[in-house]
Amino acid sequence: MKQWLFGIVLVTSSSASAGCSFALRSPEMYRDDTTALLSTREEQIRACYDAELARNPGAEGKVTLSFLVLEDTGRLTDIVVDEDGTTASKEVTSCVVQSIDGLVLTPADQNKGKGKFVWEFTPRAPKA
Repeated sequence: MKQWLFGIVLVTSSSASAGCSFALRSPEMYRDDTTALLSTREEQIRACYDAELARNPGAEGKVTLSFLVLEDTGRLTDIVVDEDGTTASKEVTSCVVQSIDGLVLTPADQNKGKGKFVWEFTPRAPKA
């Protein structure tokens, strides 16, 4: 079972409240910090795929999600499945969404972030 995680985070500007402590990330830092945040759920996401493999040996596919990162709290919100970019089962897809729901990027950023991530699931090759 091999899992690949890659993504692109685009940042749109917005204003932040005066007197609050926020980060000001470059687009690259935003991408890297969001990737690190999502990787904290790697075990849960891997368990989603492992459960699918138990039901359907050889299962594979992609889960593509988009979301917003709120500038005032850093909370991931508006998690949406990209149906055109998702080929994994509905069970895996739903499990991945549940796995990242509630994540918070800290510190929050002065800018609202818009992210799109793709998880690709393929069975591992047998060991020789």
